[in-house]
Amino acid sequence: MRPNLITIFFTLLCLFSLACNSDTQKPDEKRAETSNKEEEKKDIHSYATPQSVRVKHMEFDWDVLFEQKAIKGSAILHIERIDKTKPLVVDTRGLKIEKVEVSSDGSSFTETKFELGKEDPVLGASLTITLKDDTQQAKVYYSTGENATALQWLDPPQTAGKKYPFLFTQSQSIHARSWIPIQDSPGIRITYKATVRTPKDLLAIMSAKNDHKAERTGTYTFEMNQPIAPYLVALAVGDLVYRPIGERSGVYAEPVIVEKAAKEFEDTEKMIAAAEKLYGKYRWEQYDVLILPPSFPYGGMENPRLTFVSPALVAGDKSLVSVIAHELAHSWSGNLVTNATWRDFWLNEGFTSYVENRIQEEVYGKQRADMEALEGRKRLDDEMAKMEDRDEILHIDLNGRDPEEGSTGVPYEKGSLFLRHLETTFGRESFDKFLKGYFDHYSFKSLTTGEFEEYLTKNLLDTDKAKASQVPVKEWLYKPGVPVSAPKVESDVMKKAEEVATKWAKSDIAAKDLPFDNWSNAERVHFLRSLPKQIERQKLEELDKTYKLTQSENAVLTSDWLIIAVRNNYEPAYPRLEQYLTSMGRRLLIRPIYEELAKTPEGKERAKAIYVKARPTYHPIAVATIDGILK
Repeated sequence: MRPNLITIFFTLLCLFSLACNSDTQKPDEKRAETSNKEEEKKDIHSYATPQSVRVKHMEFDWDVLFEQKAIKGSAILHIERIDKTKPLVVDTRGLKIEKVEVSSDGSSFTETKFELGKEDPVLGASLTITLKDDTQQAKVYYSTGENATALQWLDPPQTAGKKYPFLFTQSQSIHARSWIPIQDSPGIRITYKATVRTPKDLLAIMSAKNDHKAERTGTYTFEMNQPIAPYLVALAVGDLVYRPIGERSGVYAEPVIVEKAAKEFEDTEKMIAAAEKLYGKYRWEQYDVLILPPSFPYGGMENPRLTFVSPALVAGDKSLVSVIAHELAHSWSGNLVTNATWRDFWLNEGFTSYVENRIQEEVYGKQRADMEALEGRKRLDDEMAKMEDRDEILHIDLNGRDPEEGSTGVPYEKGSLFLRHLETTFGRESFDKFLKGYFDHYSFKSLTTGEFEEYLTKNLLDTDKAKASQVPVKEWLYKPGVPVSAPKVESDVMKKAEEVATKWAKSDIAAKDLPFDNWSNAERVHFLRSLPKQIERQKLEELDKTYKLTQSENAVLTSDWLIIAVRNNYEPAYPRLEQYLTSMGRRLLIRPIYEELAKTPEGKERAKAIYVKARPTYHPIAVATIDGILK
């Protein structure tokens, strides 16, 4: 039947009207969507206003003054001006600002007004710099304060060589502002150059291009051409030497430990190749490792081109090199693709923990990878059992809180488990392709959880709606706990270690008949962690005498054994307890010991007595944690 012309006319008119109405609504919808995204990207832990004036490049000129325990010099901030009516705002904490100058060409500077805001104990103070119409650079003359939380100054007795002093920085998460006037937000990326002057018998190195053959002249220059988040700017100064361990990898350390460290980490080049095979080219040219003194508060810190690690990793049997795999993995997740705010921290650590496990599987086999994944899941369950619901959420709410409060096992292990869920649901081949595309798409960019969710939906979930329905994404990202549909992490080897622990605890097997000497360190640790809370003194003595646990030189095994000793008042381990806590600064290993000690009045008194000696040797980050336990 032929349609009536009048009907056609009115139909077209209605369609045109609908289209017009749709078009008139879209700008509002887009504005709302844009506003929401901008709000999500807003960093509540920074005073910076990058939407108005953004720092793109920095030039540092520093004197490292060991006697004064201060860094003194200047920082030139090259800026992009989105709104020329607005001032430049950067973050500081405890910095002594002498003066500020501005320039239109980077060579001729004139003094300008500046204002330091009120100092907040967590966020520090804003530094607001008045700009001229043609300003392109601002130069801040300053020195660090005595309580710069990013800096640790070590006297010779606190180093491996005992001869020279040592300085290292630790800027994550918001400690960069305590030694640099900087827009201290992970959503901002900068390149940098630096000139560093030190005592002539010391070497300076940075998270930048380092000259492996540099002579100790006392003046060193650096350049980082790839844009990085501010928390990744890093400096170390000490009696350091270099040993190459691969075509693009090597180790910096004090002379007394460098050969042992080079041997321990000789598989680094294999790890780089394994990661490249999975996720694409390594984009940082060089991957070096710096062995720090024992006070370093972490196992490792992923400063680009120069990972900082604890000397506790040099175990002599490669049993703790998973930390190297983890820090290397950050070359893709964290350094290349970065969380935009600290509530998105899981985008750094969850991805990195997942990639670490895949690297371990490629280099050392599935059995070892499964063992370590199981330990990760166990640590997560143990930690979450003590947590408030709000801290169990991947997209954590940190409003009014120190971002350090979000640095728990949740972003690491729950984040990794979420990705494992996606892998098992969509298949490893599809998920690897997705991850490689993700790293390529967001390379040298920062993103939020919402942006990740959007990318995930478009590039993986929408490819198979049936499979997508098996992964409760919203529950993973925005709700506490672990979804019941989470994949099971299993290891036959670890299960056997648990069974042996049960048998020994029931006296069904004697200590001398345990397969302890044939186990890997991971199995030994799992055995200890699987023991009952209360153990008879006689059995502890038997176990200790047979396997010399109190004298163990493996830092992780020792930590777990000392927790058992404290819990059961096993006094023969107490001298080692004091020696360990006064010589080990890695927070992950000392925190649970202090927590166990603090459970009883006697233990807390012992902890306080030890802490009086240990506190001056700990990094400020570790000090803040242990202060909180023993307050």
